[in-house]
Amino acid sequence: MRAALNAAIARQLITFNAAEHVELASGKRPKGLLWTEERVRHWERTGAKPSPVMVWTPEQLGRFLDAAEGDRLYPMFHLIAFRGLRRGEAVGQNWMDINLDRAELTVAKEIVQDGGTTYESEPKTDGSAATIHLDSRTVTVLRAHRARQNRERLKWGEAWQDTGKAFTREDGSWLHPEAVSDAFRRIVKAAGLPPINLRDLRHGAATLTHAGGGDLHTIKETLRHSTITLTSDTYSNLLPDIDREVSEKAARLVPRSRPKAAGGTSGLTSGSPATAQGSVFPLAKIDLKPFSEVNRGMPVDPLGGAGGTRTHGRRIMSPLL
Repeated sequence: MRAALNAAIARQLITFNAAEHVELASGKRPKGLLWTEERVRHWERTGAKPSPVMVWTPEQLGRFLDAAEGDRLYPMFHLIAFRGLRRGEAVGQNWMDINLDRAELTVAKEIVQDGGTTYESEPKTDGSAATIHLDSRTVTVLRAHRARQNRERLKWGEAWQDTGKAFTREDGSWLHPEAVSDAFRRIVKAAGLPPINLRDLRHGAATLTHAGGGDLHTIKETLRHSTITLTSDTYSNLLPDIDREVSEKAARLVPRSRPKAAGGTSGLTSGSPATAQGSVFPLAKIDLKPFSEVNRGMPVDPLGGAGGTRTHGRRIMSPLL
């Protein structure tokens, strides 16, 4: 509003910007939540979504893809689910920007919906126009889709509209973005899945990339974000099983001298200290000469003894303490 009124002032249509001193609370990007069993039960009981942005688990995504496989838009849904294209980017994707032999796809155009009309545009940002890699399963899906589209081309003959788009209606004409969303919602409902928006498949693609071993930089490049901060704030949802696996791997990185006994402690729990394998300070490698000098020839108990060994009023402490 401020920018619009400033433009009006520059055109001498008005003399005062009424929005100049208006302060609005900063908007917060909604955090995506995973459709856990508890949240699914809550939704089934109340009909309420826990968050505006919900993400399916891999099992739930698999159920959707199985249900969508017979739909002619299945290849588009598959591509969005695994490579994170936006709806307009998928609808506007050209075949000439897909190289299946190299397993690469370049996002170069998008179809924008303005009310009931649509028009072709450049991607929303410079970073959005980029090349991403395709997994082998997605390449297979797209090859089968192109073969079917060629059969449709032959069937329609001269009536075929050669738009060059990868995903079209049966006659080759553009898909309307909202028609794609309608088809998505129809399949979700028929499959009995908890609801998500078509755009939430993009969030799911980020989560799958992370679960597959990709770090934030990999997710940023796949989703073509302008900054890694945006990626971290929005898409770095960890699946519980992956989070648990990572924590277990981290714990196993630290070597211990022996397994922890039930009800006891690990490390030096019994036996001679000289036989404690892997202890941080093996007594065999500690020079006890300074202790002997302090004791002036008196015997030194390396573990401090019961109550410690005193020499001239001083306690000789164990080198392990």
